[in-house]
Amino acid sequence: MHVLRTLRMKAKGTLIPIGGNEDKGIEEHEVYHLEFIEEGILSRVVKESGGKDALIIIIPTASSIPVEVGDNYLQAFGKLGCTNLHVMDIRDREQSESTKNIELMKKAACVMFSGGNQSKITEKISGTTLHKIMMERYEKEKFVIAGTSAGAMCMSEEMIAGGSSQESFIKGAVKMKEGMAFIPELIIDSHFIRRGRFGRMAEAVAKYPDLIGVGLAEDTGLVIKNNTFKVIGSGMVILFNARKAKHNNHHLLDEGTPMSLTNLKTHILANGDRFNIKKKRVKVSPMELPVVER
Repeated sequence: MHVLRTLRMKAKGTLIPIGGNEDKGIEEHEVYHLEFIEEGILSRVVKESGGKDALIIIIPTASSIPVEVGDNYLQAFGKLGCTNLHVMDIRDREQSESTKNIELMKKAACVMFSGGNQSKITEKISGTTLHKIMMERYEKEKFVIAGTSAGAMCMSEEMIAGGSSQESFIKGAVKMKEGMAFIPELIIDSHFIRRGRFGRMAEAVAKYPDLIGVGLAEDTGLVIKNNTFKVIGSGMVILFNARKAKHNNHHLLDEGTPMSLTNLKTHILANGDRFNIKKKRVKVSPMELPVVER
């Protein structure tokens, strides 16, 4: 499947992976700030999709409570003035072959994957006609694919499917599966700072050193287009680059064995910073820009 990487680099669409806990302007189990929603990540999703009248499809497949999650996004996008919203509640793989869902996806400007369990997304959607339409539209049109938490992690080709955050750098602490492959050059993890996921991302890039690891903090996302991503939101993004690691013993060790990895290159990026995926170059915001407190 790695042969797809060159093809995907030329995609005309936009990906917006989000680290979770994005501001929805509602107060539930997470911390939300209504006064910032119009300046936040979901507002950027709407803008990239073409505005308030764009058809946005919400897919809560990853969630264990898809009805409630779908309603939350309807409320959140509704607060932003969106008038053309649809929840595509896919619970069985057969629904990804449904004529109704396929025709709706052909008309959509944006698809938004919710958080939950990323493996549910791949099990119910990956390889289906619905997935192929999303891939084709992303490659050839100005189509937006957004996703939060699990919905962000599934965008990778080599997808983090789970693994212990508490384990130190132990081989086998991270579980990998085949993802949706919208962005094969990256491995994406979410809730990165709050849940302490440094170890499992370090192992992921040790296992796949040709890929760039992207750890997204909560209420933080990327706008990926034209081989470059820009950081949006209130938190930080940590990049892991093991391409020039001087010592990487991952392939030599048995599972459960402590690992060592030297010369792992990392970057910490914040709102406005950019990264060229093809050239592996960082461009940070000018120092003279004012810092705006949230």
